[in-house]
Amino acid sequence: MNTTAPTVRGPVRHFLLTLQLNFRSRQALVYGYLVPVFFLLAFGSVFRDDTPLLFRQMGQLLAITILGGACFGLPTALVAERERGVWRRYRLLPAPPGRLLLGTLAARLVIIALAAVLQLALARGIYGTPLPLHPWQTAGGFLFVTASFLGLGLLVAALANDVPAVQALGQCLFLPMIMIGGVGVPLEVLPAWAQRVAGFMPGRYAVDVLQRGVSEREGLAGAGFSLLALAVIGAAAAVAGTRLFRWDTNRHVGRSARIGVALALGAWLAVGVAAAWTGHLKPVLPEAALWESITDDEIARISYQDLPGDHEFVTPLAAPFHGHTGDGTLDAFAERLRRWPPGQLDNAGQSVRHLVCVAAIADLTHDPREAGIARVVFDQLQARFDPGDLRRALAWIVAFPDDGRVVSHVPELGIARHPPEVSVRSRSAIYARKYLGRVLGKIRD
Repeated sequence: MNTTAPTVRGPVRHFLLTLQLNFRSRQALVYGYLVPVFFLLAFGSVFRDDTPLLFRQMGQLLAITILGGACFGLPTALVAERERGVWRRYRLLPAPPGRLLLGTLAARLVIIALAAVLQLALARGIYGTPLPLHPWQTAGGFLFVTASFLGLGLLVAALANDVPAVQALGQCLFLPMIMIGGVGVPLEVLPAWAQRVAGFMPGRYAVDVLQRGVSEREGLAGAGFSLLALAVIGAAAAVAGTRLFRWDTNRHVGRSARIGVALALGAWLAVGVAAAWTGHLKPVLPEAALWESITDDEIARISYQDLPGDHEFVTPLAAPFHGHTGDGTLDAFAERLRRWPPGQLDNAGQSVRHLVCVAAIADLTHDPREAGIARVVFDQLQARFDPGDLRRALAWIVAFPDDGRVVSHVPELGIARHPPEVSVRSRSAIYARKYLGRVLGKIRD
């Protein structure tokens, strides 16, 4: 008699049945889909001034989706089934019980992945959020983060005696990571002490991995420590959760539960200590203040060797005006630029970036006055900003072209066409080098 086929078909049917039952459960739909959509809409309201909208917050939103599905959805389903005696009966089946548990985890992975796809699609459809720069790396990071958080969910299911206890234990994980763990509130707006505390929580590393795949040019290249931290925390929780897993509701956790919890929390502590030891707990500055942290050494490392000439097709720059432009249209443009609100922000670095964008837009749209506009921008930069602030702001644009906010449409300045933002950023970096070289005396004007 062939028992292999039933042994294989049983876990597969259990996997499909788990998916089917999930979509029949209102509670599962709320945690898995309604809560992530709520956070998506909330983030869209809070970060409505960012460009492109929600692109820099997708790591947080995906982490919230995973956290809700793994640390609420999974243990709620497992404990509810245990209370109904489902898992006690599973032990009587010919299929190994552990294989059924793996099937449940796999089904939960599919459920969370569908929620993430829904969130990405809604962000794209409602807010025009770009898709991830590295789709495959984002998918790989998503699977890694989900596997780690499923380990935490398995431990919650092992410790909870009933479904209300799942809610309580889940909130002990969810709320700290949302409030001070870098998941719900961006790290850069948290105080320094909260950022250090976040280094002991997996949420910070989950957001880092996911956001790198979504928006960073290097992708996951710099995410080694975050991946290791998630692996350690997830593995410790999974081992403890598996050893403490209860098939019968009449079996209560004993002294071994303390050992399991100590193992899981010890992993969090070890990760935080390692992060502090290796310098990964340095405070994250707000994006608007990054230009202030540019050092003289970073400025000195900027090269001016490969810049296009001032009379070439790309980034032309007129000669100094020596007091007057000789062009009435440029004089009118200079006056509008002097009153232009985006160039008069409280943040000097962001104001400089906006002004340099104007030169880039004129160049990209082939405005007949492009060389003169670039000169007007440079003259106003020198006249309006402290030399030290101007050097750091221009170096920030060169070294970090993807940081900060840019403008790509300035009809109020008499430039009607609208180039792509990515082109404005790259062209701004070239103009910033030309300007910085002149400010430092590296380029003769």
